[in-house]
Amino acid sequence: MTRTIADISASLDSFVTGPDPGPDNGLGTGGEALHTWAFSDDPDDRRVLREGTARSGTVVLGRRLFDIVDGPKGWDDTSGYGAGEAGRPPFVVVTSSPPVSVRTTNLDWTFVTTGLPDAVTAARERAEAAASDSGKDLDVILMGGGVTVGSALDAGLVDALTLHLAPIVLGAGTPLFTGAAPRTLVQRSVISTSTATHLTYDVSR
Repeated sequence: MTRTIADISASLDSFVTGPDPGPDNGLGTGGEALHTWAFSDDPDDRRVLREGTARSGTVVLGRRLFDIVDGPKGWDDTSGYGAGEAGRPPFVVVTSSPPVSVRTTNLDWTFVTTGLPDAVTAARERAEAAASDSGKDLDVILMGGGVTVGSALDAGLVDALTLHLAPIVLGAGTPLFTGAAPRTLVQRSVISTSTATHLTYDVSR
């Protein structure tokens, strides 16, 4: 069954970037520490990354994050979602208007201009088709940014939350949770390493 999973790294004080994020400093000041686990040699960190990539049927992201990963200092053949793993999934970008041009033309981009619910629906259709073709369960992964993931949680579009909690307090930045209505989470798994605590929750709707 295809699920919609929000998958994001955060600090202990729930920021998904450090202060002053921008096109040339996508994770903000000190924010690189949030993703130390993704480059770790720890076998548990590698397994979390490998399994997360393997279940990705489609990946959803917001326009600000797209502009960073598609920018001059963004993704290349050695970095970015799924780098080093077998293949990369298609990407769906939530935006008010498509970009004039795309640098990373080797990736499969779809731009949805009618809002986040429509973007998730489009991503789910592609993930379900890929799952049918491959014969295995594939999910929609909401990778960010923080506003996109937070908005999806608030709108009840998320089935599960995977939170990679980094051992750092950033003090400021882009918050994941912004004081919306309370939502009950059911803890499903906890994996602790030296670089992160990987938490998975089912999200009630």
